[in-house]
Amino acid sequence: MRGAAGITIITALSSSARDPNFISMAGTDDPIAPQRDHHHAHHRGAALMAAAQRSLEAKGEQWTALRSAVFEALSKAERPSSAYDITEQLSASQGRRVAANSVYRILDLFVSNNLAQRIESANAYIANPHPGCRHDCIFLVCDGCGQATHVDDDAVASRVRDAAERAGFLPERPVLEVRGRCPACASATLA
Repeated sequence: MRGAAGITIITALSSSARDPNFISMAGTDDPIAPQRDHHHAHHRGAALMAAAQRSLEAKGEQWTALRSAVFEALSKAERPSSAYDITEQLSASQGRRVAANSVYRILDLFVSNNLAQRIESANAYIANPHPGCRHDCIFLVCDGCGQATHVDDDAVASRVRDAAERAGFLPERPVLEVRGRCPACASATLA
């Protein structure tokens, strides 16, 4: 979906005619497209699980039953989830206590391997819809409903990295978050 100024927005993912679990996002036609000529393979459902597993195993990590369960819970969540949210959900579904510290370690592994992204201001996580693609993201976080919208704008992310480097700082993982109201909450406020 294209937003204002040609920004690619990743929340309302439409399905492809060939495979409803695969969404391909290509470059844009706006004037700064060469800086953002970035192609994404967005997955969901079983295709997302398979892409995450392939990505993790390609880096020499094992895809264990608990890692699979954590990723599945994360990928099915409608809003960013904390480690405790996931722990409670897994404990209930498995009929046994799952240790929160294990879930935290798995989430850290997922973030470091680009399978999940952390919403810093909410101390919560979302599944990365394109696990094989590493780039900086911008999150629009709704203060009304808690929904986080992932926006790809490599030009903005590049400018943030450049500013950090000009200040002598080596950026490792820029986190860009904008707090406010999503369209549904904004219109409900006005009604």
